[in-house]
Amino acid sequence: MIQRLRAPSIWLALAATPYFLFSQTSSTGSQANSSAAAKKKKKKKTVAKRRTVPKPPPVSAAARAVATEEVSLMIDRTAGIPIENPAAMVPFFEQLRRSKSGEAPGTLSILHFGDSHTAADEWTGSVRALLQGQFGDGGGGYSLAGRPFLGYRREDLKSGESRGWHSDGLLSKTGDGLYGLGGVSISTILRGQSIYLEGECSRMELFYLQQPGGGSLRLYDNGAAVDTVSTSGELGAGYFQYQVKDSPGGPHRFELETIEHAPVRLFGWVTEKDRGVTYEALGINGAQASIVFGWDKELLASNIARRNPALIVLAYGTNEAGNPDWTQESYREMFSALLQRLRQDAPLASILVLGPPDRDYRLRGRWLTMDKLDRIVAAQREAAMANRCAFWDMREKMGGKGSMPEWVTAGLAQYDHVHFTVPGYRRLGYTLFRDLMYNYEKYTKVREELARADSHVETSSDH
Repeated sequence: MIQRLRAPSIWLALAATPYFLFSQTSSTGSQANSSAAAKKKKKKKTVAKRRTVPKPPPVSAAARAVATEEVSLMIDRTAGIPIENPAAMVPFFEQLRRSKSGEAPGTLSILHFGDSHTAADEWTGSVRALLQGQFGDGGGGYSLAGRPFLGYRREDLKSGESRGWHSDGLLSKTGDGLYGLGGVSISTILRGQSIYLEGECSRMELFYLQQPGGGSLRLYDNGAAVDTVSTSGELGAGYFQYQVKDSPGGPHRFELETIEHAPVRLFGWVTEKDRGVTYEALGINGAQASIVFGWDKELLASNIARRNPALIVLAYGTNEAGNPDWTQESYREMFSALLQRLRQDAPLASILVLGPPDRDYRLRGRWLTMDKLDRIVAAQREAAMANRCAFWDMREKMGGKGSMPEWVTAGLAQYDHVHFTVPGYRRLGYTLFRDLMYNYEKYTKVREELARADSHVETSSDH
């Protein structure tokens, strides 16, 4: 891992640099033994529910082309608008610069927490690929153990599990909170249960729950048994590291198999190469930002410290917009508390808040813009500014309030007017990467100018 350094004087100078220097403008398990009648009734309800979902109307090629062009123009219009409060990104940009120049060995970790937009890894996967293409492929980083829910996947990794595991966390409000970094764990008490992960790496690390009487697992690397992992011990975060001996940096299939009848709870595992960027997608379908407060505080803090992120990305708000319980004030207060907790867990990391995308709702056969999204965006922006975090307004990047129908017509968003298609997520991923690089290049330019000025002062004083 890259060692995070205390900010040198130049960082402090950059943090105090006027805003205009950064910008061009001022601006689980199923219930068994159900009766046949109950199953039949449930099936009828499911079918009936599906019939209420409207089918998308046909879109002509001409209309789709016009909408696609309009979306492109809307995205292009935001090209010169920087991330809000870009000075908050200075520590991350400095880490990127050091990583790219080779000054800092090891990998650079980025943790991206969010909802279903994150869980599918189409949006985050495109950002990962673009960053790794420019700053080096550091491997998969942290990924969830097994396949803990149906919509979970990683574009750069393959994973799975046997049938004897059950998932905890997700949207549950009745669990013990011991879910680990991603808010999801898988558990079993059975012997012979396994999980696997395929990816390219030089080292692997397992995140698990250490617990009294915890069971052991046998680790396989490309089919060969290489070690044994015990999860027994005092209750808390557990870690196991394994250094690849054959084909470091190449493809590996890791398998873990429980050895005896004993409780085992796994959170996830890390696969890394020798250097480069990791972009770690930690999304849960239906999640709201407040979900993090249901995760064990000490365990989460330990896991975050273990990953030692250079950047933490928060991408929530879509589900909150449909929750009538939130006011702008209550959401701002909650979101601010979350930012403060993450700041405490990772004091040297930059934090980037991604506002939610535009969203519509259906009423009496018509799609209407969800006005409630306004207060969520405003609350997130206010909390970010108050806590020295950066903010990226995704809705504005899409074209602003009411832009979702254009994305649907262009085939870039799904007909639920909430989620995007794969090409749509790719567009959003590129736009975020573009804006990150715009501000990164501004940072490096200002840094070079300050460095030259410092050098000139030192030279003058020598004479």
